[in-house]
Amino acid sequence: MVAAATLSGVALGGDAMAAPGRGKAAKEFRGMWLATVANRDWPSARGLPAEQQRAELLDFLDAAVSRRLNTVVFQVRPTADALWPSPHEPWAEYLTGEQGKDPGWDPLGTAVKEAHKRGLELHAWFNPYRIAIHADPTRLVPEHPARVHPEWVVPYGGRLYYNPGLPEVRRFVQDAMLDAVRRYPIDAVHWDDYFYPYPVAGQVFDDDEAYARYGGDFPDRAAWRRDNTDQLVREMAARIPKVRKGVRFGISPFGVWRNAATDPLGSDTRAGVETYDHLYADTRKWVRQNWIDYVVPQVYWNIGFPPADYAKLVPWWADVARGTNVRLIIGEALYKAGDPAQPDPWQDVAEMSRHLTFAGRYPQVRGHCFFSAKEVAGDPTGAMARVVADHYRKVCPPLG
Repeated sequence: MVAAATLSGVALGGDAMAAPGRGKAAKEFRGMWLATVANRDWPSARGLPAEQQRAELLDFLDAAVSRRLNTVVFQVRPTADALWPSPHEPWAEYLTGEQGKDPGWDPLGTAVKEAHKRGLELHAWFNPYRIAIHADPTRLVPEHPARVHPEWVVPYGGRLYYNPGLPEVRRFVQDAMLDAVRRYPIDAVHWDDYFYPYPVAGQVFDDDEAYARYGGDFPDRAAWRRDNTDQLVREMAARIPKVRKGVRFGISPFGVWRNAATDPLGSDTRAGVETYDHLYADTRKWVRQNWIDYVVPQVYWNIGFPPADYAKLVPWWADVARGTNVRLIIGEALYKAGDPAQPDPWQDVAEMSRHLTFAGRYPQVRGHCFFSAKEVAGDPTGAMARVVADHYRKVCPPLG
C-alpha cells in the first residue's frame, strides 16, 4: 500500500472512511456504466442465444445490487443503432453480429423492467452523433439513415459521424433517442462525452458546407460549433418532459472544461483536451444555466496526477455546481484501480476508495459512477470490494 497522501492538511490513507465533517446523505447516486459498444461489457460476444444474452444482462443487474449500487447506466444507442425495436435505426450489431438483425428479444425493455424489480434505476445511455467505429458506409445496412442521407455524414479519424451542424441531423438524433423515452419508463436520458469528435492529428472535420450555410452570424467556426452543441442540449432538455414527465437528463463529459491557462474560470490543470475548445461542448455553461438535471464529469485521474489532479478537479466541479439545481456525480475510472500497468497511485487498490473519501468533503458531490460494469461485477483487483467495504456498507436509495 502506498503512503497516505496529504491534501490540504488532511491525511487520506487507504483506511480512510467517511469524509470528516459531513454525514452521509440520505440518498446518493451509486452507479455503473454498462457499455455495449464493441461488446465492452455486454453481451460477452456477438451472436449468443437470446437466453444467454438475457442471463448475462441480469447477472450485471444482480452484481449492481450485490455491490449496493442503485443505478445502472445502460448503453442502448452505441453507434446510431438501437438495443430496442426502433422505427428509426437498425438493431445494433453487438447483439447478433449483424446490424439490423432482430435478436429475438428486447434488451432495453427487459433492462428497465428487471432493474426496477431490483430497486435499481435504469438510465438509458445514448451517443448522439457516432455512426460507426469504422469508416465504410457500405458496411451499414442499406436502410440505415446514414446511407439514405449521405449528406449527413462526415468521415473523420477512421470513423463515421453525423454532422452536428445540420438542423435536420439534430432533429433526427433527438427523435431516435426520444423513441426510447416514449416506449419505456426509463429514469433518465444519459449522454457521454462525445459531441464533436475528439481531435485527430492531421485530420480535419469537414463541415465547410454546413458552416457556409448556417455559420454567418458567428465570429468563427468554433463559436458556431459550440452553439450547435448547445442547441442539441437545450432542445433535448425541452423535449424529454413533453414525451414522459419525470425523466431526468444527465450528461457525462470529459473531466476538463478548460485549463486555467486558457481561461481564468478553468481548472488548475494542464490537460491536452479541453471540452470547450476541442469537443465544442460548453459543459460549464450547461450546469450554470441549469439546462440538465445532473452532470457526471469523467475525473479519470488519480489524486496528485500533475496534468489533471483528482483533488483539484473535484473542488472545481463542486464550485461550478454550487448554487445550481444540477446534481454533481463524479465519474470514476474503476478499470484503472489496482492495475499494475497503471502509474503507481493506481496500483494501490485503495486509490478508488480514497477518491470517495476525498469527494465526500464536498456537499455538492451527490455520488459516483464507475466505469464500468465488467470491473464492478468481476472486480479483478479487489478495488470495488474495497469501495463497498469502506463506503457502501448499507443499501442506499437512489437520488430519484
